[in-house]
Amino acid sequence: MREIRVYHVDAFTEEKFGGNTAGVVLDAEKLTEKEMQNIAKELNLPESVFLLPSNKDDVDYKVKFFTPTEEINFCGHATVGVTWLLATEFGLAEKKDGIVLETNIGKVPVVWHKDNGKVIHVEMTQVTPKTHDLTMDLEELSQLIGVDIESIDLHYPIKLANTGNWHLLIPMKNQEDIDKATPDLVKLGKHNKDNNISTTHLFTFNTTNDYDLYTRDFAPGVGIPEDPVTGAANGALAGFLYLEGILPQSETTHLKIAQGNAIGRPGTLYVTVIPDKKEPIIKVAGAATITIRGILSL
Repeated sequence: MREIRVYHVDAFTEEKFGGNTAGVVLDAEKLTEKEMQNIAKELNLPESVFLLPSNKDDVDYKVKFFTPTEEINFCGHATVGVTWLLATEFGLAEKKDGIVLETNIGKVPVVWHKDNGKVIHVEMTQVTPKTHDLTMDLEELSQLIGVDIESIDLHYPIKLANTGNWHLLIPMKNQEDIDKATPDLVKLGKHNKDNNISTTHLFTFNTTNDYDLYTRDFAPGVGIPEDPVTGAANGALAGFLYLEGILPQSETTHLKIAQGNAIGRPGTLYVTVIPDKKEPIIKVAGAATITIRGILSL
């Protein structure tokens, strides 16, 4: 019998049962990819991350990410979850300032920020952002995401953006319009699958609190009806805002982003955009809290 250590970690929150829960599976070198997929399906969380050893000098660990239905190239909140666990539960923050993870899309450096010796945030540097045009009929789009056409903010472009996965970014006029969205998950899932899109990400600058942006994310094409708080999509959003000239390209921008309110799992992301011409550096940070520690027997 194999015993596999499994954790639930709520990412992008300091409060248990908030933010986005990641399954963190250690001892993954004992598992086949089929077993990883079965475990992700059993955990039934938006994403689960599997930690593997690395034999590369410039990499600390290899990680693989799975939704309940398929492997994906990158997941932001699961990256926060696994690195928070390593930094706190296993004391890695007492020995070093950060680690480098090897993912399907390249190396992702992660550092931890401390206050009085206690880890308060982990911060990942995502891969270089890129964008791509996607022509869509507004009537069709509004039906897919379940909003009135008038609530879509056409002051900003509708585009695809990527810092590891492709996300369809849809600007909305205000937070209330985002919260009212009722997407057709079957049709949206098919559309996203057909266009190699991981998630559909609604965003607005018009928030009801002290946040810079409010977002909501749907990913039925990869087995997640709604992803509560998404590090990958918000990193891609920040890259898009920079590349489109919506954020200044001459100075560093700090964004505080809220997500998850609409489904009762509020979370907060801290995103830093550092100018570098057409290759800005995107850093996404957040807190986390461990809720479940367990053993999976195979």
